[in-house]
Amino acid sequence: MVSSECLWLGRFHKCLHISARQHARNVRGWVTSIGLEASAYGTHAMGRTKVTQIYKKTGNLSAVQLLSGHTKTSGTARYLSVELEVALAIAEAIEI
Repeated sequence: MVSSECLWLGRFHKCLHISARQHARNVRGWVTSIGLEASAYGTHAMGRTKVTQIYKKTGNLSAVQLLSGHTKTSGTARYLSVELEVALAIAEAIEI
């Protein structure tokens, strides 16, 4: 697969990419199909889980900031519920 190809196609031929709404429908369907409660699994929660696990395993707040699209380290720290002092210490230890 090349970067210009879509993993999932949109519902309309004019729209080649999948919309955020359609992705949410897909996730709901997948979760329901394996017998889990769909309201407990959303696309945002799954993305947050991923970056939280990356932070816990690496301590790399800068990577999490980049992956989550936050512009400030303090916003990323709040997003992860990390103490600001700890987050800033980690960020200062990483040279960019």
